[in-house]
Amino acid sequence: MKKILFVCHGNICRSPMAEFVMKHLVREEGLADQIAVDSKALHRDEIGSDTHRGTREELRAHGVPFEKRRATLMTAEDYDAYDLIIGMDTENMHDLARLTGGDPQHKVHRLLSYIGEERDVADPWYTGNFDVTYRDVDAGCHALLRMLTENK
Repeated sequence: MKKILFVCHGNICRSPMAEFVMKHLVREEGLADQIAVDSKALHRDEIGSDTHRGTREELRAHGVPFEKRRATLMTAEDYDAYDLIIGMDTENMHDLARLTGGDPQHKVHRLLSYIGEERDVADPWYTGNFDVTYRDVDAGCHALLRMLTENK
């Protein structure tokens, strides 16, 4: 079982969006018994909060199922528990390097690197553009799934 963890600052906008999009894609491909997906926060700001309303609305608009959840904090122990840890932006990547001791097992990647871009997934908490974030998350998740299935 390949275990993927998406992370962002607070685990209410981008990382749960990626979690639910990826779970949906995995189910559609019949790979739910081979790929597990989760998401967590790198900061404590929103611990315990449900997915942001804007994220839920965007997922609903694209027919992506989601469930009520609570933001949780990534710990150093999570580094060993997951095969891939996917950050959304430069700040996340700095936080992950610090938390994982520099990523000695090379598990940490930025989501948009899977589409060949080294740029951030914009945080809709600040931009309000959940649709733009969704497009990036969707493209990144599709490319990540393609990479996982091609490298089986």
